[in-house]
Amino acid sequence: MRIAVFAGDGIGPEVTREAVRVLEALELPELELTEGDVGAAAYRKHGHPLPQETLDIARNAGAILFGAVGDFECDNLERHLRPEQAILGLRKELTLFANLRPAKVFAGLEDLTSLKPEVARTIDLLIVRELNGDVYFGEKGMRTLPDGRREGYDLMSYAEDEVRRIAHVGFRAAMGRRKKLCSVDKANVLETSQLWRDVMLEVAKEYPEVELSHMYVDNAAMQLVKGPGQFDVVVTGNMFGDILSDLASMCVGSIGLLASASLGEGTFGLYEPIHGSAPDIAGQGLANPMATILSAAMLLRHSFAREADARRIEAAVAKALADGIKGGDLGGSAGTREIGDAVLERL
Repeated sequence: MRIAVFAGDGIGPEVTREAVRVLEALELPELELTEGDVGAAAYRKHGHPLPQETLDIARNAGAILFGAVGDFECDNLERHLRPEQAILGLRKELTLFANLRPAKVFAGLEDLTSLKPEVARTIDLLIVRELNGDVYFGEKGMRTLPDGRREGYDLMSYAEDEVRRIAHVGFRAAMGRRKKLCSVDKANVLETSQLWRDVMLEVAKEYPEVELSHMYVDNAAMQLVKGPGQFDVVVTGNMFGDILSDLASMCVGSIGLLASASLGEGTFGLYEPIHGSAPDIAGQGLANPMATILSAAMLLRHSFAREADARRIEAAVAKALADGIKGGDLGGSAGTREIGDAVLERL
């Protein structure tokens, strides 16, 4: 069980450390952890946010446990040298095209969400976000128009095979849940989205048991707040998925509770909390590590087929929350290490 551990920047090392403690406590057979530098930390040490030696560690591992990247001091660097290029580079180089972001309210936390408790407790959904296409990877740049005005541009595009492979991920996920799949696009104004919808309809014929629906992204954002219980699996493109998954995180109470998995065609995956590096609280022991610990559970489930161990971790986190162990993001006072200790005790 070879796992690459890329802690990154800000609170990344703190929250990742607690997830590693949980993995080690399980006494997994042949567990091998190898650390690597990413983000601003890697740039300062190696001159690049994703150095070759880190990429080599990733390629020799069975999975990656990732912390967070981002540093305000690097905002003025050329774009290809900014910390965020580490995660984008790993997704592209390792062909990790499918991002899974589950969102479910933990029992007892309904009052901490931005929604009415009776609405919040209905949330139990999975957002499947495409990761390798869209405006994030399309042609982009700055240019000067003939009249002297500056113009920025980013090309949004998807090839049908890119849509088809993420569609299969979404349909397979729905088959293992409540067999409902909502495809989110903007087909009324975007040709890219029209192709997306066409391919979704084609792939749907291979999954007759799954109920497929379509929703424009603006309506989807409204429905996530108005009636989130209607959603089971949501599949969408890179940019829409980025926005909707963060919206879903606030619907369940805190971005500090949501894990994610980035997968390719096989069992290899990259697992990370969806929160950022939070440099304003870095090094103070205040960050909530639960999202990273839950990401480790997803790692065991998807990359190593250890469902029982994944469920143990998730149950331990749920029990800690039920017992009142809450970080500052949830209105509590527990620190990073204290939360980690609490999860370990219940494990």
